[in-house]
Amino acid sequence: MGDTLTENSGGRQSSSLMDSLLGLLRLRVKRGINLAVRDVRSSDPYLVVRMGKQKLKTRVVKKDVNPEWNEDLTLSVTDSNLPIMLTVYDHDTFSMDDKMGDAEFNIKSYIEALKMNLDSDLPSGTIITRVQPSRQNCLAEESCIMWNEGKVIQDLCLRLRNVECGEVEVQLQWIDLPGCKGL
Repeated sequence: MGDTLTENSGGRQSSSLMDSLLGLLRLRVKRGINLAVRDVRSSDPYLVVRMGKQKLKTRVVKKDVNPEWNEDLTLSVTDSNLPIMLTVYDHDTFSMDDKMGDAEFNIKSYIEALKMNLDSDLPSGTIITRVQPSRQNCLAEESCIMWNEGKVIQDLCLRLRNVECGEVEVQLQWIDLPGCKGL
């Protein structure tokens, strides 16, 4: 009988996570551009993504200040007001990894575009909205939220802060999960 109780409470826990989960955000970390040199002639960069208590990271690209990661990292979104923090590090074998700048962005505009429940007949490449660079964001250039092959995506080129140079290109894509709260 004790087992049944444990199973039930476990079931309740997972359903409460699903009740608060809006969906998944797939963050495609495309590439770094003109990243800072932290070793003798180059750097071994990797990127860490944080949202709330979640922390994900890409692989290390050896000796490349223009790394092509092309990696998908998936975040569980329970609060669309939480900012997403990106930090680039230089991997060092014998010492602490050096920071190579950071950037922060929010997904409010992206979530608003998702909530529009757009018609699936829209032509691929239709721009839904544009987000302009400002002092309040880390955008290096205008960011377009667009309709692409039946999905709402956002491309961002983020200028890294607290470093002499460097940008990171990422793309957002939403994944609806059956059984979660949803938007």
